Amino acid sequence: MLGALGVGAPSVDTVLAAHRVQPGAPLTGEVRVKAGEYDADIEYVALGLIARVESERTESERIGTMEFLRSEVAGPFRLRKNEDRVIPFQLPTPWEMPVTEIQGRRLNGMALGVRTELAIASAVDKGDLDPLDIVPLDSQEAVLRAFSEMGFRFRSADLEEGYIRNSKQELPFYQEIEFYPPSHYAGGISEIELTFVTTAADLDIVLEADKRADYRGPSRDVYKRFRVSHQDAVKRNWAAEIDKWLGSIAGRPRGYKG
Repeated sequence: MLGALGVGAPSVDTVLAAHRVQPGAPLTGEVRVKAGEYDADIEYVALGLIARVESERTESERIGTMEFLRSEVAGPFRLRKNEDRVIPFQLPTPWEMPVTEIQGRRLNGMALGVRTELAIASAVDKGDLDPLDIVPLDSQEAVLRAFSEMGFRFRSADLEEGYIRNSKQELPFYQEIEFYPPSHYAGGISEIELTFVTTAADLDIVLEADKRADYRGPSRDVYKRFRVSHQDAVKRNWAAEIDKWLGSIAGRPRGYKG
């Protein structure tokens, strides 16, 4: 009974081979289970990917932690007193993993991690949490680099619960990366939000521009979507593509000329 309450119970520590991976790449490492002061029947050891996600389902916006992938890596087994066990693992990550950095700069507002569960006699210890960083794919980096070249400034990033229409999205949330426009766009656009919906073969690039009110009408959100293969995304001149779109909705500002 004392063991179920955590007194003298086994402990768990997860060691990742790398804390920075790209979307779709496997997470590898080992779970180290250290014996307690008595023999213990371990029901399972599980790993879960968790993220901080915002939800607008309630009247007031709610921010909470969501587990979006879970895998049992061991169990059941008996752990003897004074016995330690090392459990190697390889955990596949979704292609839709949200990125946590742009050109080496960490995105404020993003929080991802790997949580380890150790279940003993129906009591679950979720004490071990390892932070995780997701580095953009080359195809994503090509788009992000274009925003930097055009003079856009990063504002914030978050994960929104829900689904994007007509996309191949599988995770129950999507990432929004928000940018302030440079001065030559600011008269027509207040900000732009970028979302990637990524698969092994291609990616949807969803842009949402907050268009300022003008003589043609009130302020409104304007959307643009590109669906391209990873190979084509690396080759495209995204700065020119984005400038062309912004010019069409904001009365052709003095935009990117590269």
